[in-house]
Amino acid sequence: MKFARRAFLTAGGLLTLMPRRMLATPPPPDFSLTGTREQGCLMIGRTFEPAQVTLEGKAIHVSPEGYFAIGIAYDRTDPLHYSVILPNGLVENNWITPIARQYEVQAVNGLPQQFVTPSAEDLVRIRREGALIAEARTRDTDGVGFAEPFDWPFAGIVTSVYGSRRIENGTPMAPHLGVDIAAPEGTPIHAAADAVVSIADDYFLDGGFTLLDHGHGVSSCYLHQSKRLVTAGDMVARGEVIGLVGQTGRATGPHTHWGLNWFQVKLDPSRSTPTPEPPKA
Repeated sequence: MKFARRAFLTAGGLLTLMPRRMLATPPPPDFSLTGTREQGCLMIGRTFEPAQVTLEGKAIHVSPEGYFAIGIAYDRTDPLHYSVILPNGLVENNWITPIARQYEVQAVNGLPQQFVTPSAEDLVRIRREGALIAEARTRDTDGVGFAEPFDWPFAGIVTSVYGSRRIENGTPMAPHLGVDIAAPEGTPIHAAADAVVSIADDYFLDGGFTLLDHGHGVSSCYLHQSKRLVTAGDMVARGEVIGLVGQTGRATGPHTHWGLNWFQVKLDPSRSTPTPEPPKA
């Protein structure tokens, strides 16, 4: 016997009875990946069941909650290939195609010449300090402070943006891979997210320097501080005061160079905040 499909009139209009499988709720996604795909940006992934993730064929850290991170280098043009390997063995292959950015050219004058063309002795110190920072950025810890958008560390004015091609005292330098925020000396600097302090020290170029480890290779740094208020090994919460704005190291005025990294990949912290600029003081 054939049964005709019946239709019922509802308050919202005509509802036609359909086969159950056509009305079923679609299955939830296996994973998500959020964040802009621009060069220099941090992307946050999450799997919704236990899974493995590889990037360019290498396994990356996935937290028990399913979070993982991927950073796109400032000059990356080739697609990044990542795979999500589900518990049933299914492999989902995906690509991130970087969106190219146009970077500014910025001239900075008035720097003490010793910071532009350091002496042989100062170069030894710079390399030693650079090696310490690079080593700290190899750490792949379990924290998930990176999983939520980062807070701006204080209210101020952005005076130099990420990716600027720097010309210092007339000398072309490496791109400026961070954001400079100007504020009066002594302004409190707040941790952008939950973290463990990896480094808190005074360095030649960076002045008062603090490096925070937010987990999974994601770290943020705060340069040129007049005073550091934390020490290596401290656990800090989002919003906790970690230091004061200054003009130590290679600086022409009171400000903080705020940087973000995924391991050794330097990223743009302003692309990981709820607003494109900090609140005004």
